[in-house]
Amino acid sequence: MSRKLSQNCLCLCLDTNNIQKGGGMREAKSKGRLLKDLIEAPEILISPGIFDGYSARLVESRGYKSGAISGAGLSECHLGYPDRGLMGLDENLSCCRKIADCSNLLLHADADTGYGNAVNVFFVTQAFEKSGVAAVMFEDQTWPKRCGHMVGKSVIAAEEMIEKIHAARDAKKDPDFVIKARTDARGPLGLDEAIRRLNLYAEAGADLLFADALLSEEDIRTVAANVDKPLTVNMGLGIRARSTTPLIPPKKLEDLGVSAVSYPRLLTTSAVRGMINGFDAFEEMVKKNEPSDREDLCVNFEELNSMMEVEFLDELEERYAAGPEKAV
Repeated sequence: MSRKLSQNCLCLCLDTNNIQKGGGMREAKSKGRLLKDLIEAPEILISPGIFDGYSARLVESRGYKSGAISGAGLSECHLGYPDRGLMGLDENLSCCRKIADCSNLLLHADADTGYGNAVNVFFVTQAFEKSGVAAVMFEDQTWPKRCGHMVGKSVIAAEEMIEKIHAARDAKKDPDFVIKARTDARGPLGLDEAIRRLNLYAEAGADLLFADALLSEEDIRTVAANVDKPLTVNMGLGIRARSTTPLIPPKKLEDLGVSAVSYPRLLTTSAVRGMINGFDAFEEMVKKNEPSDREDLCVNFEELNSMMEVEFLDELEERYAAGPEKAV
């Protein structure tokens, strides 16, 4: 959907999927249902990582329908510390609400280990569903958790995670709100245990399965062939290699049996590189005491305003603002 002003009213463009033959309207699909449709489609679903308004606007402007809110990205961007369990529930929810408010993307939220036991997960699930996201992910690490590609991970008993998924399943208001179950068992316990856990989590009510830090194409193929629900994988930086999961293009992942792929660190790491390069150029300008116009490093004012939908706000102001010439 996109925002626009009509001649007579401010409206949201209607999804044509909700228009029946003959002109009548059917009940609109929920965000969860729309996301499930994309997950179940023949083509792999690509969800770039999002961590703020800039990244959400950019991803949506490029035509993507789904975005993965990166827990690591939120922690690093808003706290200035890595993904080591430092971000609290309220901070996470606040970020998710703001991103959902400025975007029509179908968003995946990262709820870490659920901020407690299964009872906590029940209320955490409802809170994330209310925030405007389409999916929420829970993982089976011990607390405090850490980024899935860091050393030193450990996991809780599968039975404890199963109860968390039961709670999430029972808590959601929309039956199509997507519960995403992640296991970090591949590292400490091996691939067979990761597969066993994913199938237990699927049976408990998870809609989308994720085994983090798989080490090869063969790992991914094996997991995809042996789990009972759609599989998603994490390709991290997307265009920069790391020491764990190898870089695999989306079409190849689709051929391996993967239904969805996220790139949680693509835009965070690109943004950091961009800031470093921009600041290097700034310091060079200061040192040389000469003007510098680097369009290769900075978007211009017009590009930024376009991404931030200034035109939409201008239309609202034209319609509603009571300037001197409009005063009664």
